[in-house]
Amino acid sequence: MASEKMKNKQPERRLFGTDGVRGVANLEPMTSEMALKLGRALTSALHNAAPHSESLSARRRSLVPSRASGLHARHRWKILIGKDTRLSGYMLETALASGICSMGADVLLVGPLPTPGVAFLTRSMRADAGVVISASHNPFQDNGIKFFSHEGFKLPDETEAQMEEMIFSGETDRHRPTAEVIGKAFRISDAVGRYIVFLKHAFPRHLTLEGLRIVVDCGHGAAYRVAPEVLSELGAEVIPVGVQPDGENINRDCGSLYPETARRVLLERKADFALSLDGDADRAIFIDETGEVVDGDHVLAICAREMQQKGALKGGAVVATVMSNLGLELALQAMKLKLVRTAVGDRYVVEEMLRGGFNLGGEQSGHLLFLDHNTTGDGCLTALQVLATMVESGRRLSELKKVMTRLPQVLLNVEVREKKDMASLPRLSAKIAAAEKELRNRGRLLVRYSGTELLARVMIEGEDEGKIRQMAEEIAEEIRLALGAAKS
Repeated sequence: MASEKMKNKQPERRLFGTDGVRGVANLEPMTSEMALKLGRALTSALHNAAPHSESLSARRRSLVPSRASGLHARHRWKILIGKDTRLSGYMLETALASGICSMGADVLLVGPLPTPGVAFLTRSMRADAGVVISASHNPFQDNGIKFFSHEGFKLPDETEAQMEEMIFSGETDRHRPTAEVIGKAFRISDAVGRYIVFLKHAFPRHLTLEGLRIVVDCGHGAAYRVAPEVLSELGAEVIPVGVQPDGENINRDCGSLYPETARRVLLERKADFALSLDGDADRAIFIDETGEVVDGDHVLAICAREMQQKGALKGGAVVATVMSNLGLELALQAMKLKLVRTAVGDRYVVEEMLRGGFNLGGEQSGHLLFLDHNTTGDGCLTALQVLATMVESGRRLSELKKVMTRLPQVLLNVEVREKKDMASLPRLSAKIAAAEKELRNRGRLLVRYSGTELLARVMIEGEDEGKIRQMAEEIAEEIRLALGAAKS
């Protein structure tokens, strides 16, 4: 349990961060022009991989029987596009679809749908790739684009780097299919219904949510239809919040970053449980019946114990990031389970889960991964797993969360003007080294840059909250002196 300082070992990127491409909509890189290029680059990358891959996708691209003629016809590429409820989603969706069609692939448009719903439908509809237009928990003026393989997993760093190279070298502009080779776009009208059925199948058939009053805060985001309908169809009395998106109110004082909104409604209506989702509903934060917030670390501990007792936990371990609380590690040790840590980002959690054969992982922020059900974080699915545990055990969430005791943790975000190597800043390095020495084996220290924003994050855990807060503030002040963003 030694303290640690995370170093960014990922290659320098010009477009992609830890979760796709993200920025202010209609400013570089989140422009229509870039979206079109990303669509072309994605299709080109799929074509380039075809001769070398032994995957199911490669086999699908071989000659297949044609029903019409009895002859053989080549595989018609399909790429599925979903989005959240941001105003700029229309603009970027159109540009992406144009870029993909211009490279000879067809587009399946599913409209507003949670990110995990897009991952599921990409697999279910046998698409060659999936795309989500969303900036997750960011305010409405931002947007982002992230990509999934035909198996529903986020594209690896190597493929994203290849797409970047195609865009900046101009390679995507050199191939221009014509005539009947140009792709078509189709709108899938029943996407929400398909995803709802998938979620209901993830809930044990012998259980019901009857008798439970549940607050669901969808953050005016992609799950505004899905989450209330799923819980209602399973028998719960649902109190919906944040289900009137207007293109501009996504994540505004609601959703996973503002659990106090759902908490207030829970206490007013004397509900049993509250769920707060982010804009694309790939993560969830819960509130127990007493009004206490329950984050991803507690949920991992709850689900790890439940799965272990049922013999369903694979690999004798849970995968989480370096941001997860030390209390989670101690709780798992008490169960004779291991905690495997990764870099920040659910994609890295998934990669480690696949590498080690694990089926439970996630992040403190509420991205939880149940690989037996879906390939990416799924807020609605996570809620159903927690609710199933509550119903089957007859215990409230406030009781279940006692499986883990959270150690004091301080997290500070510092706006920076650039992401300079921290090792090249002697005063900052000295301050970090001094804090590490003081913590010794009685806490953890993590200083890193955000993968999606111009922020430095300082996280310290320890036994004395006042002391670790002072240490964190001293380190944060050194970052401001060396790299602080100019005041506007």
